[in-house]
Amino acid sequence: MPTSIPIIETQRLILRGPEAEDYPDFKTTFSSYRARFMGGPLNPYEAWMLYAAEMGHWRIRGFGMWMIHDRVTDQTYGMAGGWQPAGWPEQEIAWIIWPDAAGKGYALEATHAARAYLYEHQGWEGAVSYIDPKNLDSIRLAERLGAKKDRDAATIDGNDAVYRHPSPAALSDSQLAHGIEMEISHYADPLFKPKGWAID
Repeated sequence: MPTSIPIIETQRLILRGPEAEDYPDFKTTFSSYRARFMGGPLNPYEAWMLYAAEMGHWRIRGFGMWMIHDRVTDQTYGMAGGWQPAGWPEQEIAWIIWPDAAGKGYALEATHAARAYLYEHQGWEGAVSYIDPKNLDSIRLAERLGAKKDRDAATIDGNDAVYRHPSPAALSDSQLAHGIEMEISHYADPLFKPKGWAID
């Protein structure tokens, strides 16, 4: 179990462990319609309890969710990382992006980096994402990360779809990994203007 939460740096982002000062942004999102696919909207007590669980998860499991920060402004954009509370059949790769940060590729960039860290430094041989079947944005993101629907996998409560991520060996120096990195570089290009609906 790590004594401190590791820091991950990407082209545009810094992923750090959740801190008390990050709670207002978390509470705002989880108290809103944005959280409808993750048990929300939550009341203030429920939001506080979930954030406390986010912080405690690192102590109990030795891994958890990172807070996504802008490298330049330090503004928070959401969370991404590993998640396996009691009752989860498998280790999960999870994410959430604050509403005003959606559509800029932050979820893709952060989740790709978090998964790589969990594979390389935590020894994960794979992971799943448990997604509400109506959460089309998260399904699209899971698919962009190379995850495929696993109809035979155990679910949390029978109401979620399970998307299985490629293994570290399958990702290593693969066309998929190069494609993800190319897409991230496009989002990082200030001249890049994605068309259509926000997809993360």
